[in-house]
Amino acid sequence: QVQLAESGGGLVQAGGSLRLSCVASGSFRTIDFMGWYRQAPGKQRELVATKTRGGPVYYADFVRGRFTIAVDDAKTFILQMNSLLPEDTADYYCYVDATSTDNTREKSWGQGTQVTVSS
Repeated sequence: QVQLAESGGGLVQAGGSLRLSCVASGSFRTIDFMGWYRQAPGKQRELVATKTRGGPVYYADFVRGRFTIAVDDAKTFILQMNSLLPEDTADYYCYVDATSTDNTREKSWGQGTQVTVSS
């Protein structure tokens, strides 16, 4: 089973930066896909960026050029957010699709970390 723990959210002024981390723990062989999603108050959860193991990175249009997704090691995933805008205010969640030690697929969400950007 994969557990995810996010950190790094907070309050920042527009134009500032934040670095979100997501650490995976538990019993798994590989993280095959990971993503960052966000949900603003009163809105649906939306995809921010994704990374496939050994594959490409994808960014939503509204963050391309400002946010960067990276893998720090096999278990730590980073979302570097620069040039933040008030509309980036949301709860940010990491998500993984992993291969368990028994070779089954496992999907897991983190608990979320709050990002608030003031104007």
